[in-house]
Amino acid sequence: MERSTAHIPGERIRFLNEASRGPGPVVYWMQRDQRVGDNWALYHARERARAAGSALHVVFVRMPSYLGARAPHYLFMMRGLREVAGDLGELGIGFHLLEGTPEAVLPGFCRELEAGLLVSDYSPLREPRLWREAVAERVPIAHHEVDAHNVIPPWVVSAKREFAARTLRPKIHRMLAHYRRTVPAIDPMPASRASSGARVDWDALVDALSVAVPAVPRAPVEPGARAAQRAMGAFLDHGLPHYDRRRNDPNAGGQSGLSPYLHFGQLGAGRLIEELLRREEAGADIEAFLEEALVRRELSENFCHYEPRYDRVEAFPQWAKKTLQEHAEDTRDYLYAREEFEAARTHDPLWNAAQRELVVTGKMHGYMRMYWAKKILEWTTSPSEAMEIAIALNDAYSFDGRDPNGYAGIAWSIGGVHDRAFAERRVFGKVRFMNERGSRRKFDVDAYVAAMHALEGFPFEDREGS
Repeated sequence: MERSTAHIPGERIRFLNEASRGPGPVVYWMQRDQRVGDNWALYHARERARAAGSALHVVFVRMPSYLGARAPHYLFMMRGLREVAGDLGELGIGFHLLEGTPEAVLPGFCRELEAGLLVSDYSPLREPRLWREAVAERVPIAHHEVDAHNVIPPWVVSAKREFAARTLRPKIHRMLAHYRRTVPAIDPMPASRASSGARVDWDALVDALSVAVPAVPRAPVEPGARAAQRAMGAFLDHGLPHYDRRRNDPNAGGQSGLSPYLHFGQLGAGRLIEELLRREEAGADIEAFLEEALVRRELSENFCHYEPRYDRVEAFPQWAKKTLQEHAEDTRDYLYAREEFEAARTHDPLWNAAQRELVVTGKMHGYMRMYWAKKILEWTTSPSEAMEIAIALNDAYSFDGRDPNGYAGIAWSIGGVHDRAFAERRVFGKVRFMNERGSRRKFDVDAYVAAMHALEGFPFEDREGS
């Protein structure tokens, strides 16, 4: 009999239905955490299969559409999943790629396998929550949810929606030592319990997506867990020593570039934080990066976990809703439709440059994303319209769109979420204001604008404004 090597922290697991564990194979429904290593959900599934003496299967459900994702996003994901499937095969774990929606295809898949347990990973977003709830109701077997995405599960680190980073930060740091656990490696399945997956024609899938991919956005990084590990090592070796000094300058290339890997789960946040904390000599750079990669990222998870209206004006704090309503009738100097924003046809060269960066490269510097969202508030008829446009554009073009970080960041910019009140002004009320003059005090705006206009492949070139 196999011997268990370690136990997953029980607080990472939630039981989504009252059904009992059956005798059949374990199925891990991989969704958000698309990697084999450093994956608590896969590890839990492997341990349950070990304990029951059963086989283990991994399934991924590819949906025809998801929150405005475009062909380049699907291509990035499929290339990463191809690597996952190969790695699982070497461990004797079958990989299955299903087409459709989870509630429509997963119950039947589990029945066909005569599965005894379903394990899924965790996301705080509305659509994945609804999928998990629907699947849990329709499968006659136990359904476990495991948070493999966060360093500390959001329901553990706090029992409520946190007001700001300053209220969550001490809770995270109090618990961090306990959660700095390395996920054990996944042992190969014994030959007698190895499983095989359904054949996937990866070449055809990738070719079809490649044909469908428009000129933009182009992937900012090479996809896959191995590429993520290399990118993490390169940043920690070469980018981290200058991070605190360079991170807020869009011209300096000082950001890590790891957000697409974290978003698609090709890199585990726990692994990143553990490797970061080993670089003790980095000092202030570690503190600065830890704030972004741990505190701010998990603050976004907290926001979406406890606030079901995270993408709507209703999620704004009361002071922000009040002040924005008081200025609802203020005259806007400029008004633009979504199509004009998308094509970077505003009067502001700096905003247009940020939109070009987003559309062409699939990413945007963090400072510029704040400026970009706040100007959408300033140049639309209402905060609701501004939220809709900012989210739609971010989800359509950014490789880390459709993510708690994006929703929280846009809500911060437009509705003061996790922020405080400032001096009152037109349109913004007491929500923090940003303008080009302030940006010029922080970095070389003209150099940034020139660099973004030099990017090739902007599809709206013939209609672009200044």
